Amino acid sequence: MKKTFHLLIFLACAQYLTAQYSGYVLKGRTTGPLPFLEYGLGEDRLGGAKMTFLDSNVLVKVTDSINNKYKIALSQEHFAYLPKENFRIDSSTILRAYHLTGDTRVFGDDQYDYISVQLDEKLPYRSIQEINPSRIVVDIFGATTNTNWITQLSSATEIKNTWYVQLEDDVFRLYIELNHQQHWGYSIYYDNNKLVIRVKRQPHDLSVSKLKIAIDPGHGGDNTGERGRTSGAEEKELTLKYAKELQKTLTDENASVFMTRENDTSLAMVDRVLMLRQWQPDFLISIHFNSSDVDTVRGASTYYRYIGFRPLSQFILKRMEELKLEEYGNIGNFNFGLNGPTDYPNCLVEVAFLSNRGDERKILDPGFRKVVIVKIIAGIKDWLQSLR
Repeated sequence: MKKTFHLLIFLACAQYLTAQYSGYVLKGRTTGPLPFLEYGLGEDRLGGAKMTFLDSNVLVKVTDSINNKYKIALSQEHFAYLPKENFRIDSSTILRAYHLTGDTRVFGDDQYDYISVQLDEKLPYRSIQEINPSRIVVDIFGATTNTNWITQLSSATEIKNTWYVQLEDDVFRLYIELNHQQHWGYSIYYDNNKLVIRVKRQPHDLSVSKLKIAIDPGHGGDNTGERGRTSGAEEKELTLKYAKELQKTLTDENASVFMTRENDTSLAMVDRVLMLRQWQPDFLISIHFNSSDVDTVRGASTYYRYIGFRPLSQFILKRMEELKLEEYGNIGNFNFGLNGPTDYPNCLVEVAFLSNRGDERKILDPGFRKVVIVKIIAGIKDWLQSLR
């Protein structure tokens, strides 16, 4: 009798799990201010390689739990990893065998162009920037097309063409071709079950005085950053000095400038991203100083994550090299937090190496600080001039 009772309990639990999870371990939703997916379980000082940021409340299906991450099934052939802090269980949603796309529209208002894709659920997605031609590619995982037309209105002025392909049985790919070579940014979010891609237009006037420029002084507060090899100078203090010099020079040229911090305060990367999202700059410059365990390593470098944002970092580095600094390089696919947003072009400038005695002497020189700022602004203007 006891064995029969245990068997019945086991079968009831198995039926419950099957009904609830339909073959998956767990189902739930993304949560938190900036949920993101990673490609794998690799780690370095910048964290694992990120696939995409997601909106909150997106349906995710967990297949495994590994340390502080969940393995997520995006489609039959694609998986990613989600931090556990960005997941909440959702037992009310009934999983479907498939999800269909519906009405797709392209339109604009007085500031942005938009593409909206009607879905029957908030599904995971990722985006890719392409150049030559300039395009945004958006994959919607778990979706099968039932889109039999795309309505395109003349109010959209930056989007040149939009079309889709059913890349796999359960991966819907949307192509968005742009009118300008330069990517000016885009945001992806859900409006109910409608996936919206909001595309930023190229500004009509590319003068510095007409643009909204954000500046991020790296580190701050309890995050001191690196220290000078001989002076012990803290990176957080030096980034603020250089950023304020950049702010003053740009303000003197009548630019609209936003600083993520203007004093020695602790500010998490998520907080910086959220305040920048609210301010909506035309582009961002983040200032840092590099360091290495090998004191002979030196030079200037610039960093970007998305290929469509690379030109700004190239023009700035070219000008920085006029200071007779060693070229450390132009680094792409960089997993730095402020290179992560797709909303606006962004560039991380690592001025030089605090761990190198020669570079350190230059960094501490107020005269050098002024000419660095001159070169950064010259690089910005070169970039803008190339777009006219």
